[in-house]
Amino acid sequence: MTDQHHPDQPAPAEQLASAGQETSAGQPASAGQETSAGQPASADQLASAEQLASAGQRTSADQPASAEQGTSADQPASADQPASADQPASADQPASADQPASAGQPASAEQGTSAEQPAPVHQPAPALFTWEFAADPYPAYAWLREHAPVHRTRLPSGVEAWLVTRYADARQALADQRLSKNPAHHDEPAHAKGKTGIPGERKAELMTHLLNIDPPDHTRLRRLVSKAFTPRRVAEFAPRVQELTDQLIDRFEKTGSADLIHEFAFPLPIYAICDLLGVPREDQDDFRDWAGMMIRHGGGPRGGVARSVKKMRGYLAELIHKKREALSATPAPGEDLISGLIRASDHGEHLTENEAAAMAFILLFAGFETTVNLIGNGTYALLTHPGQRARLQDSLARGERDLLETGVEELLRYDGPVELATWRFATEPLTIGGQDIAQGDPVLVVLAAADRDPERFADPDVLDLGRRDNQHLGYGHGIHYCLGAPLARLEGQTALATLFTRLPDLRLAADPADLRWRGGLIMRGLRTLPVEFTPTA
Repeated sequence: MTDQHHPDQPAPAEQLASAGQETSAGQPASAGQETSAGQPASADQLASAEQLASAGQRTSADQPASAEQGTSADQPASADQPASADQPASADQPASADQPASAGQPASAEQGTSAEQPAPVHQPAPALFTWEFAADPYPAYAWLREHAPVHRTRLPSGVEAWLVTRYADARQALADQRLSKNPAHHDEPAHAKGKTGIPGERKAELMTHLLNIDPPDHTRLRRLVSKAFTPRRVAEFAPRVQELTDQLIDRFEKTGSADLIHEFAFPLPIYAICDLLGVPREDQDDFRDWAGMMIRHGGGPRGGVARSVKKMRGYLAELIHKKREALSATPAPGEDLISGLIRASDHGEHLTENEAAAMAFILLFAGFETTVNLIGNGTYALLTHPGQRARLQDSLARGERDLLETGVEELLRYDGPVELATWRFATEPLTIGGQDIAQGDPVLVVLAAADRDPERFADPDVLDLGRRDNQHLGYGHGIHYCLGAPLARLEGQTALATLFTRLPDLRLAADPADLRWRGGLIMRGLRTLPVEFTPTA
């Protein structure tokens, strides 16, 4: 692992990747990330959502439609894009038989409302995946929890999926092994081909990672990866995370202003995971550029992301081959994670080179965007809740860590980095929350909605850094609990504590209404976060 690395100005973090993905290097991974230092791990969060789910990119006139939609960044989705189940069907376009009318859709003649007992007037379902929704999805999610907790919708990409919004149902779905992570179980129509998952991962032979497989393959791979990606390895990495954090703040603390996404939240997890994996310092800027392309893909062609994936895959294959040839008989102190993945064995069985490359890829791909969004969303929440921010700063000034630790968990719950867990597919007919799901149907667990469920959390819309009863689903649940959760916690705690200690009068340099959120199906994060502070001498 390199000890020194001065990060250059990062490429804009328009759309980091990762969200419901399994292993997150930096991830609070978010929603389904795989296992953590003591917490089950949930991989759903790790993979970069914006990319993982390019299929579901939000479209809006000022927020680029996803590549699958084929609309340009400044062109709204065309009128011939199929109406979403969230929007009432027009009079000449009734809801289809396999897509039940939403609360806002009039009952059809076949539904047989009687003259004596007219159908009740329902409030229309809120619009989903618009720019207004991206800025604040929580009112729409509250409506869905109340009126349509398991809701079938057509995503902007044209893929139809079920959204699960209540905490109890979400927790059940995340652990239900009848919901497969393997896209082969998707009963996808022709128009949905290739619109789920990470662009280019199939052609690049990167499908054999923890986000895409089920037991028994998942059990075997997770056990092998867990032997390398241990809580002890993460704990030993803490000084390097602190060093990177300080280096990044050193670069802008004398200027009095910064964009915390581009200059801090984006480069920190990229360089951290590169160091952890063992990517040589001279090659790390290439990874930064590839990551930048992946997170920006909403404004460009999906093929651009696929090309970056292909380049990263080729680089990792070569690096793994070199490390395998140079591997010593016994591990050296501070051995990097790729060497650990190569060395890991279970009853004499090792990862193949393809499996090692896929795991290194998903650790990087899924691990950095969730941390970018944790730092960005968390800082924004603290800047807009001055009482909680002062409470944290007072605690840090006293040398205490308890409020920092509970505070990061609360920030994950309140406005976490992973909005939806990554894709799942029904392997047989099943029922969730009283709603029948057909075999082959995609299911998306809405972590952001579940973690604001008043049936589970007291005052769910209140930010309380000291919240104790906080079994949020930000890292996922079940066998796909985020593998990178320990690293995500480490990076989130280090970044926020250092930032608010070294820049005590940090403040927003823009009206919150003017901030823009990246449009993507899985991840939730700001495009930019301009701040001001008193410059240091």
